[in-house]
Amino acid sequence: MKIDSHQHFWKYHPIKDAWITDDMKVIQQDFMPSDLEPLLIKNQFEGCVAVQADQSEEETGFLLDLAKENVFIKGVVGWVDLCAANIDERLEYFAKYEKLKGFRHIVQAEADLDFMLQERFQNGISKLVKHNFTYDILIFPKHLENAAKLVAHFPNQKFVIDHLAKPDFKNKEFNEWEKGIRAIAKFPNVMCKVSGLVTEADWSNWTREDFTYCLDVVTEVFGIDRLMFGSDWPVSLLAASYSSSCDIVEDYFSKFSRADQDKFWSSNAVQFYHLQG
Repeated sequence: MKIDSHQHFWKYHPIKDAWITDDMKVIQQDFMPSDLEPLLIKNQFEGCVAVQADQSEEETGFLLDLAKENVFIKGVVGWVDLCAANIDERLEYFAKYEKLKGFRHIVQAEADLDFMLQERFQNGISKLVKHNFTYDILIFPKHLENAAKLVAHFPNQKFVIDHLAKPDFKNKEFNEWEKGIRAIAKFPNVMCKVSGLVTEADWSNWTREDFTYCLDVVTEVFGIDRLMFGSDWPVSLLAASYSSSCDIVEDYFSKFSRADQDKFWSSNAVQFYHLQG
């Protein structure tokens, strides 16, 4: 059985979800657990980790409510204002939720390239380890240098890079990405999600070979013990079905031993997020 370490739920609202532009009409609709569960079963997944898509505490509560109602949602990566003056109080509040495993901020959308380096944000990050909360790093290749500075400051904090830090599969320009990913992989407290591949490719004209080079790099620099699978459903539907997204990495990792495949598909995510059965 497998774990999908990265997917989303939402009740579509054109203002709240303004990032879903008109060229993304296929995902301009609700996506709820009843939509995902049949896909998980069909593709032999035991469960998933639901990740925030909206930057509000209401989003965190929404995902926790879904997790309470659906046993296959094994964990939640929510949102909290890490820059807030009352961050200690908010984390104490959220610590009572067993299925809340960590937090994420949409750093890729911040105008300030140095957002992760500001004192208030780093103060928030410093508070997470007390409650054993993880942090998902959502960035573009241009942010990798600062991300490495961030993780260097917090060697006891568990980090995971979402979507390989979004290499430019469409244009196949990997120099900046590779330099950054090799540097950040040197920190043992950082893992990497093999997720969201097709959404950074040409949605209508990608091939499995488009992803091979970057998969080779992350497999080399992180090793199989620090990689985990995530679908990025339903965003991934922009370019591929759920099964097709899985098939890309199924094919790539098929040459690995059964023990290593189990790490990638399941046990690494279970250990990182402390998922329960």
